[in-house]
Order: sequence, then C-alpha cells, then structure tokens
Amino acid sequence: MISDQIWLILSTIFLLGGLAITFWVHNQQYIRILVPQSDPPQLPSAPLISIIVPARNEARYIRACLTALVAQTYPSLELIVVDDRSTDNTLEIMNDFAARHQTTSSTSIKIIPGVDLPPGWAGKPHALFQGVSQASGEWLCFIDADTFALPTLVSSAFQAARYHAADLLTILTDQQLASFWEKVIMPLVFTALSVGFPADRVNDPAKPDAIANGQFILIRRSVYDSVGGHQAIRAEIAEDKALAVLVKGSGYHLVLGDGRQLAQTRMYTSFSEIWEGWTKNIYLGLQDRLWLLGIGALTGLVAALALPFWTVLSFARASSSGSWMAYLAAAQSLLVWSYLVYQRVRACRALHINPWYALTLPLGALVFTLMMFNSAYKVLSGQGVTWRGRSYT
Repeated sequence: MISDQIWLILSTIFLLGGLAITFWVHNQQYIRILVPQSDPPQLPSAPLISIIVPARNEARYIRACLTALVAQTYPSLELIVVDDRSTDNTLEIMNDFAARHQTTSSTSIKIIPGVDLPPGWAGKPHALFQGVSQASGEWLCFIDADTFALPTLVSSAFQAARYHAADLLTILTDQQLASFWEKVIMPLVFTALSVGFPADRVNDPAKPDAIANGQFILIRRSVYDSVGGHQAIRAEIAEDKALAVLVKGSGYHLVLGDGRQLAQTRMYTSFSEIWEGWTKNIYLGLQDRLWLLGIGALTGLVAALALPFWTVLSFARASSSGSWMAYLAAAQSLLVWSYLVYQRVRACRALHINPWYALTLPLGALVFTLMMFNSAYKVLSGQGVTWRGRSYT
C-alpha cells in the first residue's frame, strides 16, 4: 500500500506534468497567418484560376458546393468537376447543375465522367489528375465536394497567396459539427493535428514540416507541373499532405493560413464515417513520424483512463484516511481537470459547439486512441484501409 506521502509526491508530479502538457497541446493551435476577406483583383491582374472538385458519392453536398463556387467574386474562373466513378446519383446532379447554370453563370463549367482507376493509383489523386488535364488556369484550386465557400473565398485566397508570395496556399476551413459523435471526437482530432503539424513550423521554410488541407489548396500551375503533380503521388491516400511535402521539399513556398471565415466543411456525419475516415488518415498522415503516433496514443489513454482513475482514487483515499495529504492530492487532480476542461471549452467555442461537450473528453479520447491503434494495425498487418467503397493496401 502506497503511503499518503508517496501518493502526494506522485500526485504533485502528475499535477505539474498535466498542467504543462495541457498548456503546450492547446497552444499549438494558433495560426499567425490569417486569410481575411478581400476584394477581387481587377481583370488585368487576375490570372485564370481553374477550380477542380473531385466527387465520389457526394450526392448529399455536391449541389451546394457547386452553387457556392459559381457565385465567386473572382473575375476569371473555370470550374472543373470530376465524377470519381460514383455509385450514387452524383454525376446526374452534376450534369443537371451544369445544364442549369451554363448559360446564366460567367464561370465556365466542365463535367468530367471519370474513368476506371488504373493500377497503382489511389482514387482522389487520379480524379484530380483528370481534372488538371482539362485545366487552362495559371493557378489550380482543389476544393473538396463537402466544402462550401463564401463568395469571397477564391479572391481572398489569391490575394493572400500573392501577398505572402506563396507557391501553394492552403487554409483551414470552419467545420460544421452537428451529430453527437462529431462533437465528441472531431475537436480532439483537430487538436491532435495542430500538435502533429504546428502552423509555425509548416510556414517556416527552414523546417521540414509540411501539410495541406485537401478541403482547399491553391497552387501555381507551373509549380504543380515542376514537382510532377498528382502523378508523382499517385498511390498516396493522404494526397494533400503528400503534395505539400513534395512542394516544400522541392524548395517552393508553402503557406498554411486560417481561412475559417471563408469556407465551411462537413467532413463526416456519423460514427461509422468518422471511424472509417480517420482510420484512413491518422496512420498514413503520420507514418513518417511513428513516435508522434505513439505519443498521441499515450496522451489519449492518459486523458481517457489515467486521469479519471487518479481523481477517483484520490478522493477514495481522502475519504477513507482523512489525511490532509490525501485531500491535497484530490484537490490537485481537480485542478488538472479544471484547467483541462477550461481548454476544451475554448476548443468547443471555436468550433461553435456547446461548451458542455468539453466534459465528454474521456469518451472522445478513448475513441480517438482506438482509432489510432486500429489505423496502425490495419496498415502494419497488411489489411490496408477502406475509403468510399475502395480498399487500399
């Protein structure tokens, strides 16, 4: 049996470590580069931008996505939408949209019925590759079909890319979180991503850290061609990160900005979609930093199991022994919980969800940790991952 004195010493170590780690983790989310809403450039200085939207089984969102894109204030656009062999009525919706807007919109609209996936290619890189082959713009803009742009998105991104002399500009979009599991799991995922890829390091040309958000990427066509485009990363499932690594590793300027006031994204709507999507992304996105995956899993287990266990055991000891040291240890556990919940409340408010969801931290951390283990197991065991009805090994 551990004495109250030893328990207090261990509790104090846990207190100091818990406060330090919580502070560090939640201060990685700050992005210094803000992409503000900007007026469009005048035509003489507005090069053609080709917007390319890959769509596989996106019947829920594709019409809303395209409606927002044809309303852009940028004066020189073409819109290319690639159907990635959808098995629902995505292509039908796309064709209907193009027919209705072709004569009323100033934006050129091309609908590409994608071909079967060739050997060695992942789905999304191949869809984007097909779109680029039909693009004429000096800049390429990749936007996911579940992303909904404000009218100033492209103009603002172009002005920011020009201001920061970016060869590739990517932004974080605002997230729509509606279901219970989205609100429990997704805030923790976004926090983990900010730790894995701090914006300051991504934006520092001297650091190797590189990531892009596939929900919105703006890249110079000349740079895209120079690094080999999606053909160079054709087998990559996390193609956005792979493109960022390729661009930055080739000496070009990568910029990650905060664009949450310019676009919204609805990534997943159910537990099964979250599980499949992040099982695909987590390990593949961190396979070059397995140590970080291990730290993430350990931190998740601490938040899900060790922290609640510490608190319950501390109060049980205090109740049974009546020792002031046991009560102090219990108070220390509450202090860590209070600070952690405060930080999670801030994260909830940033994502426009009820602050009470901060109290679901242990549940969310447990699920997130299980997703990390499952993702690593599937890849390391050779089972591979599944996404949108396709299996990749």
